[in-house]
Amino acid sequence: MIYQVFKKLDQAFEFDEAQAHCDIPCGIYDPHLAQVAALTVIRMVDLMTELDKSHQPGSLEYQNSLARYIAVKEEHAELCKREVRVIWGDYIKQEHLERFPELHSVVHKIMQLGSKSRQSASRETAVELLHTVNQFAEIFWQTKGVATQRVKAPYKPGEEMVLPVLA
Repeated sequence: MIYQVFKKLDQAFEFDEAQAHCDIPCGIYDPHLAQVAALTVIRMVDLMTELDKSHQPGSLEYQNSLARYIAVKEEHAELCKREVRVIWGDYIKQEHLERFPELHSVVHKIMQLGSKSRQSASRETAVELLHTVNQFAEIFWQTKGVATQRVKAPYKPGEEMVLPVLA
């Protein structure tokens, strides 16, 4: 019944429809957090590999560090997926999909690689996650008409990131 009342009011007054990714339509979207999260996944895998060389496996220090690296790796793999999901669900529109038909498969691949990064300690999977997120970032910035550049991250693991050109 309430729905019908609001529907009649909308028909009578033709209210504008609000659209936002949250309760406040800020319009701020940026794939940067997803990229940093993917870099973090790579770094945690690297630290896990280094840990095998620097600590006695089974020692308390080893177990403590390994548990922490795994927890951060999993948290950031999920953060990467969440950030892409928000942009995908709230920002990407039909006109973007028409212009970039590969966008569906790119997002799907990020979701799969994020999950696979959580399930494994594969550096190759983590690097592929970053590369796919970078592909998503390039498309994202193109939808906004913003040029991009590829730069090496100034911190470990030193992998390449796609960033907007800020003039």
